[in-house]
Amino acid sequence: MKYAHWIGLAAVILVIAGCYLPWIEIPSLSKTLTGMDGQGTNFGRPGKLHIIFCVLALILFLLPFIWAKRINWFFCALGLAWAVRNFLIYAHCEMGICPQRKYGLYFVLTGSIIMLAAALFPDMKIAHKESNTP
Repeated sequence: MKYAHWIGLAAVILVIAGCYLPWIEIPSLSKTLTGMDGQGTNFGRPGKLHIIFCVLALILFLLPFIWAKRINWFFCALGLAWAVRNFLIYAHCEMGICPQRKYGLYFVLTGSIIMLAAALFPDMKIAHKESNTP
């Protein structure tokens, strides 16, 4: 893909922005939770790890080396696994209370999928060496 690194950078921005947007709303507690603010729940702040993965992926998207592209697969895959984990934990019903999913949770999941796709298809020109053996 010719524009994979630009698409990856846009996905990084989408994930980081999604960490600060509302993830779920719990109507019985009248709380809206984000990835960076648990507001008295046991969910913690999973957005911090998303931001760490995104910063590492951002640096690796910008480096033009083949080793950087290969390491970027790893961090983007970890970011997607963390996003799926958060989606499953935040969006499940517990003791009859089902939270309403908000757009920030979907932004993080979609951005993580796009980041991994962009990392899997980098635009790299690989020079072939000719062998001089007879």
